[in-house]
Amino acid sequence: MKKLLLLYFLIFVTFSFATDNNKEVLLLHSYHKGYKWSDDISKGIEDKFISHGNIELTTRYMDTKRVVGGIYLNELAELYKKQFENRKFDLIIVSDNNAFEFIVKYHDYLFPNTPVLFCGINNFDKALLDENNIKEYMSGVVEQVDLENNFKLIHELHPKMKNLVIINDKSKTGYAIKRDLRPIIEKYKDEFNVEYIDQLDMETLKKKVKDLNKDDVLLFVLLFKDKAGKNFTYKEGLKQVKAISNNPIYGLWDFYLNYGIVGGLVTSATAQGNSVANMALQVLNGKDIKEIPILEKSPNRYIFDYNELKRFDISLNKINEKYTVLNEPSSFYKKYTKLIVIVFSIIFVLTIMVISMRANIQRRKKLENDLSNRLKFEKVLLDTLPNAIYYKNKDGKFIGSNLAFAKLFNITKQEVIGKTAFDFFPKDIAIKNIEIDEKIQKSQETDTSEIVLHFANLQMKYFILNKAPYENINGEVGGIVCIMDDITERVQQKQFLIQQTKLAEMGDMVAAIAHQWNEPLVELSALVQDIQTSHMLEELQTHDVESFVKDSMVQIQYMSQTLSDFRNFLKPSTKKTNFSVKQSFEDILEIVGKQLFYLNINIEINYQENNNDFLVYGYKNEFKQVLLNLVNNAKNKISEKSLEDKCKIIVNVYTNNNYTIIELIDDAGGIDEKIIHSIFDPYFTTKKDGTGIGLYMAKVIIEDKMRGQMFVKNDENKVIFTIKIPKMEKVL
Repeated sequence: MKKLLLLYFLIFVTFSFATDNNKEVLLLHSYHKGYKWSDDISKGIEDKFISHGNIELTTRYMDTKRVVGGIYLNELAELYKKQFENRKFDLIIVSDNNAFEFIVKYHDYLFPNTPVLFCGINNFDKALLDENNIKEYMSGVVEQVDLENNFKLIHELHPKMKNLVIINDKSKTGYAIKRDLRPIIEKYKDEFNVEYIDQLDMETLKKKVKDLNKDDVLLFVLLFKDKAGKNFTYKEGLKQVKAISNNPIYGLWDFYLNYGIVGGLVTSATAQGNSVANMALQVLNGKDIKEIPILEKSPNRYIFDYNELKRFDISLNKINEKYTVLNEPSSFYKKYTKLIVIVFSIIFVLTIMVISMRANIQRRKKLENDLSNRLKFEKVLLDTLPNAIYYKNKDGKFIGSNLAFAKLFNITKQEVIGKTAFDFFPKDIAIKNIEIDEKIQKSQETDTSEIVLHFANLQMKYFILNKAPYENINGEVGGIVCIMDDITERVQQKQFLIQQTKLAEMGDMVAAIAHQWNEPLVELSALVQDIQTSHMLEELQTHDVESFVKDSMVQIQYMSQTLSDFRNFLKPSTKKTNFSVKQSFEDILEIVGKQLFYLNINIEINYQENNNDFLVYGYKNEFKQVLLNLVNNAKNKISEKSLEDKCKIIVNVYTNNNYTIIELIDDAGGIDEKIIHSIFDPYFTTKKDGTGIGLYMAKVIIEDKMRGQMFVKNDENKVIFTIKIPKMEKVL
C-alpha cells in the first residue's frame, strides 16, 4: 500500500512539475500572414522553439498593412483583452514598428508586468521606452537597413552609373527610410544623380522605369501602395517593375531575392527571428529581461542572385566583405544538383523497393501460412457450433455451410454448394427468404425472422434466422450469412405454459358450461315431462313426438356446440393466420356470456366500424385465451362487489396505420400503483389460489408470439388494459 501511495505521489509531482514548466509565448505581428517578412520571422522563431516541447507559441496578426487608425487599434486592444483575459503569458514578442508601438501603449492594460521582446524595429529610439515606463520590461533586436553601405556597394559595382532611381511608398517604414536617405543622397550628389519616386501610380511608374537609360540603376525600397491607392503584395509590386525593367534592381530586404533583385546588403527576417528567439529562450529559462541588452546592430548580410548577376554581367571582385550568392552553379554538382539528386533518389527508392518487396514476399508467405491455419481453425470452429450456419452469394446460391446445417437436411457439406433456398425450404418460405436477402443486400442491415420447418420424420422445428450481409475485398456486398437458431424447445415450453394457463381457467370454463347448459337442460326436462304426461293421458300424437324430437335436438345441438367451443379453446394454434378480432369476441362470449349475465355484468363492445371484422395476424386460439383471461379477471374482480350494483366491462376496438387496438375497461376499481408494474411478472398474483402465470402468458402471447404490445393503466376508478396487434398480413 505504501509503495502504491509513493507511486501516486511521484506521478503527481512529475505531472505538476511538467505543468509548471510549460511556457506560453504570444507573438504579435504588425502585418498579415502571407507577408513574407512576417512569415520568415515566425519561421526563425519556430525553428528555435521546436526543440523545446514545453513552449506553446500563440501568433496574432494586426494586419496594419491593410487597416490603420487609432479607432482600429483601440478596438484591437479591446478584442485582445477579451481573447486573453483568462490566459497568462510568460513572454510577449512583437514584430515590426506597429506592433511595437501598440504594445508600448497598451502593455499595462493588456499584459501588466509581462516581459516583452521586439524585432524588426526601424528607427529605434530608446527614449520611447523611458517615456512610457516600459524600459524594465523590454529588450529586443533592431532592424536597421544599411542605406549608406548599399549606396557604396551600388557605386562600386556600377562605376559608370549616372542616375540612381529609388522606388519607395508612403508607408510608415517608407517615410522612415526617406528621412534616413536625405543625408546619404547629399553625400553622394557629386558622384551620381539620385531620383526619388514615391508619388506615382503603377502605370506611370512602369513607363518611367521602361524609359531609363542603359547605365541607370534601380534601388527598390518598398511598394505596397501606389499614388492611386492600389495595394500590392510584397512581391507583386516588384514583379510588375521587374517585368518592364532593363536595368539592374537592388533591394534592402532578403525577401525580395529570387523575385528580380540583384541583391545588396539586405536585412534578413529569418536572422531577426533567430536572434529574438535566442533572447526569448534566455527569458523563459529565468534570466531577467533587464540583463539582456538591446541588439542595436541589425544582423544584415551581403546576398546576391547569381541569375541577375549573370544577366547584367556584374562582377563581385571589388567586394571585400563576406557575401553569399544564391542559385550559383559553381560546380558540376551544383550545375546538375537536381539531376544527381533525382538519380540517387531513384537508386535509393529502387533499393528500398527491392528490400521492401523481399520483405513483403516473406511477409506474404507468413501471412499465407497464418491465413491457411486460420481458415482451418475457422472451419473447425464453424463445424463445432451447434447452430446451423450457411452463407450464399448475392445471386442466392449457397457457397458453403457448417456441419450442423448439412446434418439438419441429412446431406454432406459439399452437396450444399450451388443449391438455392428452394432446395431446402418450402416454396412460400423460400420466396420470403429471397425477398429478405434482397432487402438486406440493398440496405446492408441485419434482419431477424422466424420460420417453421417440417422434416421427413414428421418432426416440426422452429427457427430464428439471423441474417447479415458480408463484403468482398473490394467493398461490395458479396452475399448473405445466416445463423439458424433452433428455438423448438423454447416454443414448446411456452406452448406448455400457455396450455397450463388454459387449464388454470378450467374451473371458470366448467362453470361457464354449467351456465350454458342450465337452460337447455331445463327445457329438455320440461319436454320429457310434457311427453310423459301426454302418454299417460293417452293424448300422445305422432306430431307431438316429432315436435318433441325437434325441440330436443335444438337444445342438444346447442349443448354440443358449447362443448365444441370448449374443445377449440383448449386446442393450441400451431401456425400464424389472419383472423377476425370481432369473431374472437363472439366466440368468447359464447363461453362466458351466461356467467356475465347471471353476475349482473354488462359487457359493451364498441367497434370503430361495424362492418369491419378487424382482421389481425397471429395465433387465433392463443389470442382468444388472452381475451378470456382479461374478461375473467374483470368478471372476478367485479363479482367481489355487491351483485346489486350493475357493473360494466367496456371494450373499444379501433385501428391505426399498422395496428388493431383493443381497450378493455372495467369499473371495479383501480390497481394499486405499488403493484401495477408487477402484474405481468411471472408467478406474481394477488389471488389466494392464483398461479400468477395468466397475465404473464397473456403478455408473452401478444408481444413475443404475435409481435404486438400489451400494457395497463389506471384511469380514476377504472382499469384499462390495452392490446395492439399487427394488422392482417398478406399470406404467400
